[in-house]
Amino acid sequence: MHNLLENLIRKLGRLPGLGPRSARRTVLFLLKNRDRLMLPLAMELHDVAGRVRSCVDCGNLDVVNQCSICSDSQRDRSRICVVEDVGDLWAMERAAVYRGLYHVLGGTLSALDGRGPEDLHIGRLLQRAKSANMQEVILALSATVDGQTTAHYIGEKLANMPLEITRLAHGMPVGGELDYLDDGTLAQALKARAKLEI
Repeated sequence: MHNLLENLIRKLGRLPGLGPRSARRTVLFLLKNRDRLMLPLAMELHDVAGRVRSCVDCGNLDVVNQCSICSDSQRDRSRICVVEDVGDLWAMERAAVYRGLYHVLGGTLSALDGRGPEDLHIGRLLQRAKSANMQEVILALSATVDGQTTAHYIGEKLANMPLEITRLAHGMPVGGELDYLDDGTLAQALKARAKLEI
């Protein structure tokens, strides 16, 4: 097999949910459908890579500096929902039960992975939480050890501010991640959120 194909298979194999065999099948499928799928996909990937950026306020992905959620005047600006990744934000939006603002941390605290508070967007969150009209910060983090450690850390940092700090209800499965929850479970978890005890 030519190095060009091997390199493409190897790169696709690094994507979540694709191993070497799936990547090989994907490359073969794309090559068989070069004009209909492969070339349009390559153009879309190039376009997205060049135009999509992180929102300066919340960290969501969009083609403008301030994403469509942050610039939407109909959103409730007294609440921020804190999530680990953009995929979690999209999951919350898909459930269509929350109309406030978001804040993407970019991961969770993890001693094993060497990820500390300075590696996440916690400082920006604290700045946003100081806004005069802010009433609630919802910690919508995964029910994993790292997620709960991160929620506790942020809760301590926000404790002296005049706002309510809540977290999603523990109806979420332990070890569960937001992006993998069905819409009903996510909606119930958000509705039954509880105050974070520090």
